[in-house]
Amino acid sequence: MSLKLTNTLTRRRELFRPLSPGKVSIYCCGVTVYDLCHLGHARSYIVWDVLRRYLIWQGFSVTFVQNFTDIDDKILHRAAEEGCTMGDVSERNIQAFHKDMESLGILRPDRMPRATKCLDSIRTLISELEEKGAAYSVDGDVYFSVMKHVNYGKLSGRDIYEQQLNADGRVREVEEARKRNSFDFALWKGAKEGEPSFPSQWGAGRPGWHIECSAMVREELGNTIDIHLGGADLIFPHHENEIAQSEAASGQELARYWLHNGMVNVGGQKMSKSLGNFTTIRDLLHEGVSPMTLRLFVLQAHYRKPLDFTREALQASSSGWRGLNSALCLGITYGELLEWPKENFINPDSGAVLPSKDTIDEGWNSQRQRFIDAMNDDLNTSGALAVLFEVARPLRSLANRLNRGDFDATSEVEHPTFYSRWLCLVELAAVIGLRAELENYLLNEEENVIDLSEIQSAIDERTKAKLARDFKTADQIRDKLKKLGIELVDKPGGVTEWIRN
Repeated sequence: MSLKLTNTLTRRRELFRPLSPGKVSIYCCGVTVYDLCHLGHARSYIVWDVLRRYLIWQGFSVTFVQNFTDIDDKILHRAAEEGCTMGDVSERNIQAFHKDMESLGILRPDRMPRATKCLDSIRTLISELEEKGAAYSVDGDVYFSVMKHVNYGKLSGRDIYEQQLNADGRVREVEEARKRNSFDFALWKGAKEGEPSFPSQWGAGRPGWHIECSAMVREELGNTIDIHLGGADLIFPHHENEIAQSEAASGQELARYWLHNGMVNVGGQKMSKSLGNFTTIRDLLHEGVSPMTLRLFVLQAHYRKPLDFTREALQASSSGWRGLNSALCLGITYGELLEWPKENFINPDSGAVLPSKDTIDEGWNSQRQRFIDAMNDDLNTSGALAVLFEVARPLRSLANRLNRGDFDATSEVEHPTFYSRWLCLVELAAVIGLRAELENYLLNEEENVIDLSEIQSAIDERTKAKLARDFKTADQIRDKLKKLGIELVDKPGGVTEWIRN
């Protein structure tokens, strides 16, 4: 396999080689379950879902682990505000997480450990670090000593000694007296009055955030894994601290490849609650944005680059998805009319059925290879989507001809080719998690009902305007039809055809 990935650890694009041939172990940092998931979560988990799907499609046995942080100050504060328990808040938001991810077509991870269920592993790991002299306890708190890890800063590129020198005066003013070094971080936090706590040899308390992932990676996947995933905002301090803890305890490399997705901006500004531009997945779906439109919007940008969310960009993705969806829905809506084998139809309840490669004509191997080449290029999903749109274009045209009623299947000699093309489209779309939305397709058809004679009259009127060189009127007619979901296509010889956009 020639998949190349940009490794944050080495700052290079590297050929992916798993530790064990044919097997890939992946750990993805999950959510802190104090609230609903937002657009940033959607961006992250969609792109990592694509990585997982692609590896599976390429024949790898993938073990994908993603955690829940269900012990955190934010959860405690939310529970206090609502007058309920930390467990109540966590469980409600875990269920909401599953619902949102499933709506976006994101495969559920193989295992999803929770911090509250891994306390024994966490306490054991902290004890090992203490025994090795990499951690120390003070009055019920336990801290990791960053100066004990000689490679601290290797992921983020930060020089801890230089930072300490530059920040010396400022840090001393706020430095906690109990720490040996201002950059040391908590592995175990002693319980405060009125807070939920758990027993330990250092006294009642709860684990720090960073130690959770180190313990869960080791418990679920071992000391060294193939790929560790997360957002760019986790590089420092979270992932840096994970590396320090895990490698200090085991003496082995934590992960071979570190992948990080870019952040989401809203209108050029960082998305945050304080700026009032915070958007949840649930809100977008309730507004009527289709799940696959949102998925397409995310995948049109490279995963490592910032993603700028605007209503205009989302609308453009919606238009693009309508065309792609019409091609994917072809087998459901017209498969019987076209006499296509039913066993390969899309199941509207479960999304796209992945056809066997044996059923797809070899003539599509070049398109499939271009798709693979794009994905091998550091998950270039925009390049992969370009292949999908190219394959879908004649199918979309066929769907429009069927909608207009000007297609006769009995006299159409090309329909076997269309069938093979459709199978190729379904296969490649499923690899990046795009599935036919039959309900939305039929709904759009009903919402955009327009008399065929009216369309032809408008086309005739526009043709007359063009002949009279009244291009302003011609453009107005085109724009009016476009708002109704009708796109005009000018052909050679003065012929104009229309399709639904």
